[in-house]
Amino acid sequence: MKEKKVFHDHVKNRNKLTLAIHDFDSYEGGVGDRNTIKILNIDGVNVNIKAFKIPNIFNQIAYRFFRKSKAERSFEYAKKLIELGIGTPKPLAFFEYNTLLLFKKSFYLSEQQDCDLTYRELITDLNYPNHETILRAFTRFTYLLHEKGVQFLDHSPGNTLIKKNGDNYDFYLVDLNRMNFGKLDFETRIKNFSRLTMYKSMVEIMSDEYAKCTGEDRQLIFNLMWKSTLLFQKKYQNRMRLKKKLKFWKKNANA
Repeated sequence: MKEKKVFHDHVKNRNKLTLAIHDFDSYEGGVGDRNTIKILNIDGVNVNIKAFKIPNIFNQIAYRFFRKSKAERSFEYAKKLIELGIGTPKPLAFFEYNTLLLFKKSFYLSEQQDCDLTYRELITDLNYPNHETILRAFTRFTYLLHEKGVQFLDHSPGNTLIKKNGDNYDFYLVDLNRMNFGKLDFETRIKNFSRLTMYKSMVEIMSDEYAKCTGEDRQLIFNLMWKSTLLFQKKYQNRMRLKKKLKFWKKNANA
């Protein structure tokens, strides 16, 4: 297979990073269902290596000839976010492997970002210390994204790392391969909150803080945000029920 590798300009230890990719399967550990993440210490730096699952045959053709891979998009979007002053783990490189006609494996490498929690902890523990303070700070961070023209399409609970910084909180986006950049209209901004929580109390806080940021009517924002949240939850539950049925049918078919 043909190897394509692109490094960030600041990266010096390129040979060691390349060796880490070549030996990726030999390293123990790794987390993830569809994609696999392993953290390796290279020259005293913890490097996060995300190996993307080989796509289906249709996407193998699409990524080979027509679309940028998830690894390349993650790399480019990380650089763009940093240019905009938005937190994300420092990008290091991406690797791709192709045959003559098909796209196969890809990897995205970044520095491992330490954090104290993710947004997910705010959902699983509504009594988390400083819960409302963190939630309001997160809402202001999301407003900053919108003001800078960033639509994070995977703005969901596990994709924002949160680091306590004195009395403040810093936020870092991960899982970057789906983003749009450009001016966002009001409806798009509000819908960007729809994947974050099922709890009305959290939507009330986020809508209140977003109203303070924008100067728009708080009740209007809450109504739109809660409506889009309920719509997403309905679609999500329908997908889960369908997935459960498909597993049931597949199990019986193989019995």
